[in-house]
Amino acid sequence: MGDNDAWLEQVAEEAIEPDLPICDCHHHLWGHRAHVPTPRYLLEDFLKDIDTGHNIVSTVFVDSNAMYRADGPRALAPVGEIEFANGVAAMSASGLYGETRVAAGIIGHADMRLGAKVGPVLDAMIEAAPGRFRGIRHATVFDEDEALPVHRDAPRAHLLLEDEFRAGIAEVARRGLIYECYLWHPQLPELTDVARAFPDLKIVVNHCGGPLGAGGYQGRRDEATMLWRKNLADLASCENTVVKLGGVNMLISGHEWHKRGLPPSSDEMLAAAGPYADFAIECFGATRAMAESNYPAERHSCGYGALWNFLKKVTRDFTPGEKARIYHDNAVAFYGLEP
Repeated sequence: MGDNDAWLEQVAEEAIEPDLPICDCHHHLWGHRAHVPTPRYLLEDFLKDIDTGHNIVSTVFVDSNAMYRADGPRALAPVGEIEFANGVAAMSASGLYGETRVAAGIIGHADMRLGAKVGPVLDAMIEAAPGRFRGIRHATVFDEDEALPVHRDAPRAHLLLEDEFRAGIAEVARRGLIYECYLWHPQLPELTDVARAFPDLKIVVNHCGGPLGAGGYQGRRDEATMLWRKNLADLASCENTVVKLGGVNMLISGHEWHKRGLPPSSDEMLAAAGPYADFAIECFGATRAMAESNYPAERHSCGYGALWNFLKKVTRDFTPGEKARIYHDNAVAFYGLEP
């Protein structure tokens, strides 16, 4: 499965609140990816990871740059990923792979830089998985710090402000689809501008709004956190936005868990990353926040079971109704899944 399996297996935690239903609203699958600790991650691999005692009842597959079509128009290549994810969902729905309904909802990728020409791509995706396709993600992560990675979907800054990109977003909105965005915290005002320009568009900000802690941000975390808090609060004032709670243990967060002899415990994650999830919930409330694993991207840094224990410790003082919404009900309603 991965190059760090033995490392992850060193820390196993008993699941907190094991009966709490969870819709893992953000995970990935792929067949081949070079230069990462998890080069292959398919249904069986994911099912092995989630077997930790937590009650994962359904999941949402999110844009993974996987299984793109090799032939045909380049713009339509990502439709192959929708076909792939829909096939995984069909396998899971057979019941032969357990009770968890994997990829019950599907978020793909379409290039918003195509402008209005992205419309036929979106229509092809709807046709490829009419009962499961829910929208697209076009990540816009970009920073001038050369120590930070360049994302495949964001070759330059300020994509969200470009006219053609917004023409593409208009096509998403016109079809009632969801727009998901992974970006970093200095860019949050650009997404706020989009949310105000498209008040009827359903927008998901991934990974607590992308607080940076790596590269040049590692030495000025307090300053970065202050800006992240301001920008995230501004975005949350837009009622058409929701936030995903997770993604704050990735390498880009700067905790450097992957360099240790042991993976982090849920308590260690709570101390280091808990304030990000806390503030995201404070901004968006229990009705507009959804818990995610972001696996296997998060797998580089922590185990699946400990990750959910970390999130459950963040919400340990919440009411049963609030927990139900954050871990399951919000995602099921937002993505239009079967309860």
